[in-house]
Amino acid sequence: MKEVVRTEELKKYYPLGTHTVKALDGVNLTVKEGEFVAIIGKSGSGKSTLLHMLGALDVPTSGEVYIDGKSLASMTREEQAVFRRRKVGVVFQSYNLIPDLSVYENIVLPIELDGGYVDKAYIEELLRQLKIEDKRDALPGTLSGGQQQRTAIARALSYKPAILLADEPTGNLDTQTSHDVMGLLKTVARKYQQTTILITHDMDVAQLSDRIVYMEDGKIRKERKLYA
Repeated sequence: MKEVVRTEELKKYYPLGTHTVKALDGVNLTVKEGEFVAIIGKSGSGKSTLLHMLGALDVPTSGEVYIDGKSLASMTREEQAVFRRRKVGVVFQSYNLIPDLSVYENIVLPIELDGGYVDKAYIEELLRQLKIEDKRDALPGTLSGGQQQRTAIARALSYKPAILLADEPTGNLDTQTSHDVMGLLKTVARKYQQTTILITHDMDVAQLSDRIVYMEDGKIRKERKLYA
């Protein structure tokens, strides 16, 4: 399988008074196409900072990030924004749905803003896969937390990105709903050959991945492969 994500000696330092916070301190990570990786660590371990670097949402102090063979550092901020919009889907703990738009309208909004083609058959299949097809015309305020998160996932997948980045996507959900959402994420990833990188502090959630990467103090301390 080809390599989709690679970081080389990735660092992110923040000055804090007389001290320097090393949010990332030389991270080397490789993720293959179709792989489902969970990055786990305590608050402050650097896991969310790493995800922001992978999604071109922040700029590293030094080091390189390669997505689908392209160096993010070689792009302007505008080029990064377009690249992220077309190649990287991001799901956050907060759903960030627009309250006045229906589920379907929220899902296709990024494609329409980019002037792209909406593959309606694919969107309908996503709705079925994520089990929200009966909510396509509902407003976000009428949905449960799990249904809102599934809508956010469908929106992130709507333009068929090479990578899905998920930052604590089950953090606001109860245990059963968390497992349901994780199961659906894995199902969709397998069906569409999606490369998924999930940030979590929940070991039960991490255990559903193909590989767990453990972070501490801005470094990768160890990795454990769960499934081939």
